[in-house]
Amino acid sequence: MKIDHDKCISCLECIDFCPMGAILERDGIVGIDQDGCVECGVCFRAGVCTVDALYMPDESQTYPRSIRAAFSDPSVAHPQVKQGGRGTEEMKTNDVTGRFRRGEYGITIEFGRPGIGTRLGEIENATKVLCSMGVEIEAANPTYYLLEDTKTGKMKDEVRQEKVLTAILEVKLKEEQLEDVLKALVPVLEEADTVVSVGLVTRFAEDGTLPAIPRLKALGIPVRPNAKINMGLGRPIFET
Repeated sequence: MKIDHDKCISCLECIDFCPMGAILERDGIVGIDQDGCVECGVCFRAGVCTVDALYMPDESQTYPRSIRAAFSDPSVAHPQVKQGGRGTEEMKTNDVTGRFRRGEYGITIEFGRPGIGTRLGEIENATKVLCSMGVEIEAANPTYYLLEDTKTGKMKDEVRQEKVLTAILEVKLKEEQLEDVLKALVPVLEEADTVVSVGLVTRFAEDGTLPAIPRLKALGIPVRPNAKINMGLGRPIFET
């Protein structure tokens, strides 16, 4: 986003609507920090500018800058997966979509939050570790298409410095890989220069327990009590 200074009256109304704090005022002039702007479009859609000074320049819609909007603006669809926002149904819909089966776990790693965002290069540190261990990166997620090499986890050079509001990496692994993967992954995520949250996607056992919980506790990983539980309502789109 940019501001047309021929129209702007410096009313400052738009400043509070930027989730990244990228709209700044200096000496009575309002401007947008282009490095910090994630092209989420919140300031524009809020309709607070009475003189229509906020606008989307052509360069914001040109690759690789256009990636920012695809990961930050839910009204923009990813060209590969044809969905908006982070562009994924996520593994929490597994009971209907069947993206992983018994004997498998899913891991979701969310990089960034409003107020801090994330550089896409932060994801590469995780993908390199995961790919080196033979963990499958979910192709139904747009972060998959940021990779230059899906076998090594190397990211495309031109996207590393692009900043987005948030991005979710999803992977699939075998149950027996859980401890080794988390032991390798956690130290890498702790060094990330952003907020990172990790979710484990699993199934209930036949007796109603979650076998993953004691395994996580044995690793010293706390389990939040407010987990998301999908009831599996609806007609599965896969065959058992």
